[in-house]
Amino acid sequence: MNVAMIGTGYVGLVSGTCFSEFGANVTCIDIDQSKVDKLNNGQIPIYEPGLEALVQKNAATGRLTFTTDFSEGVGNADLVFIAVGTPSRRGDGFADLTYVYEAAKEVAKHLKGYTVIVDKSTVPVGTARNVKRIIEEHNPDADFDVASNPEFLREGAAISDFTRPDRVVIGVETERAEKSLRELYRPLNLIETPILATDLESAELIKYAANAFLATKISFINEMSGLCEAVGADVQAVAKGMGMDGRIGRKFLHAGPGYGGSCFPKDTQALVRMAQENESPCRIVEAVIEVNAGQKARMIKKIRAALGNDVAGKKISVLGLTFKPETDDMRDAPSLSILPALVEKGAIIHAHDPQGMAEAKELLPPEVQYFDDAYSAMAETDALVILTEWNAYRGLDLAHVKQIMNGDQFIDLRNVYDREQIESKGFVYTAIGR
Repeated sequence: MNVAMIGTGYVGLVSGTCFSEFGANVTCIDIDQSKVDKLNNGQIPIYEPGLEALVQKNAATGRLTFTTDFSEGVGNADLVFIAVGTPSRRGDGFADLTYVYEAAKEVAKHLKGYTVIVDKSTVPVGTARNVKRIIEEHNPDADFDVASNPEFLREGAAISDFTRPDRVVIGVETERAEKSLRELYRPLNLIETPILATDLESAELIKYAANAFLATKISFINEMSGLCEAVGADVQAVAKGMGMDGRIGRKFLHAGPGYGGSCFPKDTQALVRMAQENESPCRIVEAVIEVNAGQKARMIKKIRAALGNDVAGKKISVLGLTFKPETDDMRDAPSLSILPALVEKGAIIHAHDPQGMAEAKELLPPEVQYFDDAYSAMAETDALVILTEWNAYRGLDLAHVKQIMNGDQFIDLRNVYDREQIESKGFVYTAIGR
């Protein structure tokens, strides 16, 4: 099958590459010439384990190409996926669909023969029907269907999520469109992946509902972590006991400094706005957003308290800046809330992250100092903060850390270490919910 993927951001690049791995001929189209040039030279604009090798492999076979030209890619396509950005609209938190609708207008100009136009971007309910209207207005003679095919990719595990998914959701209006999408995903039949075919509106809402529910689990356990600290319980034991219940499950029950990234903050806000506009408020999701903001603020207080409520002039080493490990994504990372507040109070920040420092330098205060390795960042500091649970931070040489630090404060905001282990090395240990 011939596939056109509009947009070479995270979703578009991963999806297009994986479809080519399935055997489809994929043309990835982007209006950014510099990005296309880099991709054609084998340079990947994002960090995602395994992606670079997969791009190079399928580009070498000719199944994966990159261009700024809509005409050839769209004109020859059986399916055109729209995978452009849908950032939160400034002022109201609603999803900004400008790029989606502009892509639809451009796609309409180049359609030839029957084509399925598929929304891959996370978009509010009703977007597919608006895309259909736009294409009909700009190309009344076009033979096409619209569909919704939400992505469920975890940054850091996107390749395995795409090639071995829990499920594939396709929202369609016609059997013809459903047949095309099922044919594209046919390689997943070998592992018996469930494919759920729904109406357009249900498919669009499934992605928001799923992300909001996962964000709810995170905010719930973070709220429990505060209660655990107040009553002397251990949030890890509480989470384990909860997770053993098959109705709940253990995933996303890890207390931390709050969720971030490209999906949860944006999608929960968009869902709340969608619900309000349809006069069906989502009070639980509203509370989830509020709790998440409060958790980040609580982390600032926790760090300050560990340093006697006065961080002015104190050197603090921060390990991990991205919102999660195995990605270079800094979008809505807790570090973007926590570090500026510490700098404002006079703290001297020594930062390290395996992949996120280049982007962090563009987003964090200029006073933040960056180091090429974790131990250099920790040298002569008064406190250590683990903010992202990269594997590189899970096996630190604690004796060496104690030797090179000036202070003894070990602030573990991901509960990576055991209290006894840290305190036996002479540190004062601060964790979350225990």
